[in-house]
Amino acid sequence: MVLKLRPIIQFNNPIVKFNYRYMRHFQVSQTLKMVVPNEVRPIEQYLLQPQRLVQAITDPSRIQQLAPSHFRLRLRPLKFMMLRLEPTVDLQVWTEAEGTLYLKALDCEIRGAQFLRQSFGLELAGTLSPHRRVSETELSGKADLKVQVEVPPPLKLIPEPVLESSGRAFLKGILLTIKYRLERQLVQDYRRWVKANSAQPNSLSSVSLESLAS
Repeated sequence: MVLKLRPIIQFNNPIVKFNYRYMRHFQVSQTLKMVVPNEVRPIEQYLLQPQRLVQAITDPSRIQQLAPSHFRLRLRPLKFMMLRLEPTVDLQVWTEAEGTLYLKALDCEIRGAQFLRQSFGLELAGTLSPHRRVSETELSGKADLKVQVEVPPPLKLIPEPVLESSGRAFLKGILLTIKYRLERQLVQDYRRWVKANSAQPNSLSSVSLESLAS
């Protein structure tokens, strides 16, 4: 499973100058492996519906669907040291013909800490791939999260090693929360979807994933 990060850093004001002495980059990764019992309708069909995966990773009341594969997520307020952050992230989620689901952040806005908005940049990319066996399917995934930000005045006196480890732990906690929620919610939602669609014919046996995705 290969993850490619695409820079999406955007600045609201192109003439703003940053003190690059205080610019910091934090990057973390998280893997996922889970086994899903095979059902009447294969999970590859389920993964063709990106809105279900997005609803599995966060509270559905905090999701706005902008287009069939584009979503806006209002994350719950986060606290990092003395800062309180309220991120809003725009995601693109889609499935390729071979069954792999891809996720990519397109934009991010930070509320609650206005002095971070001009220098803040975020990259998020992930994949989730099904590997079918006789009686079960293994889902393997990986996510990379990278943040660039100018250290705000309240944090400039913190020793660099402490700031680095705290920043990485903060981002790791975000990815772990997504992982744990996926592990709890995805299988349950998949079974509900299978039950709701069990009366319909299993189209995967007669058409390819590529035609389903088109």
